[in-house]
Amino acid sequence: MKITFWGAARNVTGAKHLIESGGCKLLLDCGFYQGRRTDANQQNRFLPFDAKTVSAVILSHAHLDHCGTLPVLVKNGFAGKIYCTPATAEIAEYILLDSANIQKNDCDYYNAHAGGQEPISPIYGQEDVRKIIERFETIDYFSGGGEWTNINENIRFKFYDAGHILGAAAVLLKIKEDGKVKTLAFSGDLGRDELPILKKPEAVEEDTQTLIMECTYGNRVHRPMPQIFGKLKNIIRIAERKKGKIIVPAFALGRTQELIYILNLLTRANEIPSLPIYIDTPLGDKITKIFPRYIKDFDDDFKEEFGRDGHKAFSFNNLKYIRSVAESKSLNGKNGPFIIIAGSGMSEGGRILHHLKNNIGDTANIVLITGYQAKDTMGRKILENISPVRIYGKLYDVRAKVMTLNELSAHADQNDLMDYVKNIKGLKNLFLVHTEMTQAEPFADLARKSFPEISVSIPEFSQSVEI
Repeated sequence: MKITFWGAARNVTGAKHLIESGGCKLLLDCGFYQGRRTDANQQNRFLPFDAKTVSAVILSHAHLDHCGTLPVLVKNGFAGKIYCTPATAEIAEYILLDSANIQKNDCDYYNAHAGGQEPISPIYGQEDVRKIIERFETIDYFSGGGEWTNINENIRFKFYDAGHILGAAAVLLKIKEDGKVKTLAFSGDLGRDELPILKKPEAVEEDTQTLIMECTYGNRVHRPMPQIFGKLKNIIRIAERKKGKIIVPAFALGRTQELIYILNLLTRANEIPSLPIYIDTPLGDKITKIFPRYIKDFDDDFKEEFGRDGHKAFSFNNLKYIRSVAESKSLNGKNGPFIIIAGSGMSEGGRILHHLKNNIGDTANIVLITGYQAKDTMGRKILENISPVRIYGKLYDVRAKVMTLNELSAHADQNDLMDYVKNIKGLKNLFLVHTEMTQAEPFADLARKSFPEISVSIPEFSQSVEI
């Protein structure tokens, strides 16, 4: 069995891990790379392998950095199945159609304001997305990983609940080679025990020789989730006092719903003023409507607070979903205080760029970072207090106060990751992916000391290993 790491290798975006065995090529995730524009364009437009030779794809979840280049795969001749959970299939359709639309809009905007520069074109369009959606085959996860699904006579898999976002799955593969069975697990992205709405990650219960595991926060221990309530209340009070706007870049999937849920709880308890809260992400609106259909995947706290009517969690008096472009633009002329939650989560495209452009220069405003910001993304530059920043080709001074809510991270921290490794029996090989070296190296050192029987590696981009 050969594994080649074609993405999310020493960075946190563009997940693509190619498994080759007995003439079958199986791709684990096929994600968009997000970072420096020239690098992103190159990596997202051109696949590093022949799409025609890929037999099947297993998709862990529907975040863009895991599913975003699936349309490129089919454009280049992929003709196999894409296996995922039912929730992932529903959400990925919206994510990919939105990605195609954002690419078109951003290209149109750039070309209209490029001033004689070479025009740019989208990487894929909505027709490419529709072709890939036809290839989804849904497999649910159940307690204990559910049933096995055969890819061919020698390869089968099953899903475990990864607890990261709605529909996210870890994958356990059994691969027969030369009469022997090899086991490989792929964590996808792992959630946390205290994450709002969803259940905690489910442990892989079978002996597993090889684990490809995300290590986004391998060198961080998250502060307790309950601290988020006090911190968020303080941020809102600052905005109210300054009559400012809170601009929140947020992933349309996961982070947006968590923020709505928490703001709802605080509002119901009269612990925050009833500021207008604008959800300015049509994609987030569509995805939020999917959530109530998957109450079975929610934790006991959610059910205790809202019963089995998930709609109540995502709708309250001072919450308004912004749908049209005209409505979005109208927010620029409104006086604070209020909250805008908009995509994308790393400020790499979409309506959040327009809100940053129009509000980042005002000292009364707050930019609230609520999730991981990959290297070279706009969100990372803002987080690192780089000023000015370039938005749509023009420079803008960052005068707004930049604040963070790291407690809301949907990724496992160092302790969670160590527990995940510890609970897998028979592990011999551990590959750390979806991580930067500042996070991966300390975790690798800790894992080697704690589990001397396990070989721990941090693969480089395009590196291949034989297992």
